[in-house]
Amino acid sequence: MSSQEKSLLDRVRETAFKHALVNAVKHEGKADFKAVVSKVIGEIPEIRSRIKEFIDLIKGTIEEVNKLSIEDQLKIIRENWPELLEEKREAKEKELPPLPNAEKGRVVTRFAPNPDYTIHLGNARPALLSYWYAELYNGAMILRFEDTDPRIKSPYPEAYTMIKDALKWLGVKWDKEYIQSLRMNIFYNVARELISRGGAYIDTCPDKEFRLYRNAGKACPHRNTSVEENLEKFDKMLEGHYGEGEAVLRVKTDLQHPDPSVRDWVAFRVIDTSKTPHPVTGEKYIVWPTYNFAAGVDDYLMGVTHVLRAKEHISNTVKQKYLYQHMGWKYPETIHFGRLSLEGVILSKSKMRKLVKEQGISPYDDPRLGTINGLRRRGILRETIWKIVKEVGIKPIDAKISLVNLYAINRVLVDPVANRYMGVEEPVPVILKDVKEELRAQIPIHPSRPEHYEYRILDGSVIHISSKDLGTLLQSEHKTFRAMGLANFTITEPTILDGKPAFIARLHSISQEDARKLNAPIIQWVSNDEKTDLFLLIPSGSETREARLLVEKRIINEKPDSIVQLYRVGFIRIDAIKEEKVIAVFSHE
Repeated sequence: MSSQEKSLLDRVRETAFKHALVNAVKHEGKADFKAVVSKVIGEIPEIRSRIKEFIDLIKGTIEEVNKLSIEDQLKIIRENWPELLEEKREAKEKELPPLPNAEKGRVVTRFAPNPDYTIHLGNARPALLSYWYAELYNGAMILRFEDTDPRIKSPYPEAYTMIKDALKWLGVKWDKEYIQSLRMNIFYNVARELISRGGAYIDTCPDKEFRLYRNAGKACPHRNTSVEENLEKFDKMLEGHYGEGEAVLRVKTDLQHPDPSVRDWVAFRVIDTSKTPHPVTGEKYIVWPTYNFAAGVDDYLMGVTHVLRAKEHISNTVKQKYLYQHMGWKYPETIHFGRLSLEGVILSKSKMRKLVKEQGISPYDDPRLGTINGLRRRGILRETIWKIVKEVGIKPIDAKISLVNLYAINRVLVDPVANRYMGVEEPVPVILKDVKEELRAQIPIHPSRPEHYEYRILDGSVIHISSKDLGTLLQSEHKTFRAMGLANFTITEPTILDGKPAFIARLHSISQEDARKLNAPIIQWVSNDEKTDLFLLIPSGSETREARLLVEKRIINEKPDSIVQLYRVGFIRIDAIKEEKVIAVFSHE
């Protein structure tokens, strides 16, 4: 075989390998034969008429790629052809569908979180949609803290601020802000009017007794009490005449309604705030409105025209409409969408609190949590969350986002701006020998930009490589590797450096082509003269792992909150830089 023909075979194999990798990562790790062949012919058109001669070579290369894990496929592409991972952005962003019965300048939306914790990805959906629609229609958005349950869903004092900070980071702006626990007298006045209209009554039946009446579709004995007597009993509730569970105010509904929870639902109940003080009002109030009463009243009084919330609130919509009928109010347009969940990340508030209590983790921004602060600390951009929320929109079906999809979206956004650095885990010192002339390593700061960082290597210079790479090299036939951006070296013998095990590597050659001929791996390295420690927190499900790496010292010029990429490790977010030591959180590959 001529050298020219051998060169062509090498080109075909390398081109097939490259396109098989790219195709594989787009299709769950398995490259498509026809797609790869088409790409190879497109890049090497002179083989079109001879393609049958190369089919077995291409097929074998694809099989080789398909045996690799997706993680390994991605690593190889990033090391050799990072530009091929650039995904084209959609020319046009997905548009939100129009709101029903919406008029420009007249739309009022609201986001109404319970401050019993900070918000997570699922909460971000109604917050962003409410803001975007208000903006789209030149309307207004209200932020309302629904904190009228000081016992079961007791508010966290710091959650009010945490929620606002998370919304600001998401880019959500609101026109008015309310705290329901500061509107108690307004709720009391509406309750009196509701009673006066014959739409509510005081029930002093024990809860179990009322349930028997309700489940049988019958009225409890207090349902037909006079308006005057109900008003008097309501005042007694406010004066503290009744204890917890001794009296409630119920809204009259349909006793035959198919959903028993709708039948004469509770509007007010007594809560002993001497035992569970409210973080805003303390022990001032003992009669508290339920969610449905407070939310329903405030939506009307605040002029809300469109309510966007999860479909789990459908029964609440039914309940609130009875209140509106009694009061003669028009109910706002309501859009119910499905639940948004994120696989592999904790979104349940109860599970978050349990983890905080059992493991003592940071309650709001631990990267294992699906809170907005936790996702932000993990290096997820707000634009990534925007894209996800716009994609799922206001569809009534549930949407489950995989971490793979989340990372893929985030990667497209961070890759063009994230500076690159070399880093090694479990570093082993390697003394470079037979360097007769100074070598200059050109390490790209970013593959799409011309800037490079230069290292000068002399005979006897010390670099660090990972113990994993060293182990692979020692088991290989030729023990030769390419130090990224530098030259090719061969591990020759062990030695001792500063009382610790080390190895000697002798210069083999300079060109990358020589490394390819030997199939020598490209290895990350860190200069002993310009190194610093990086402590990396790696979240995985409900667990985390901490890794210590040596990285290029120039990383200390990055600012906290910036996202960078460690070659062969992945994207990380800088948490803090203290005394030239970097603390970071792993984002994704």
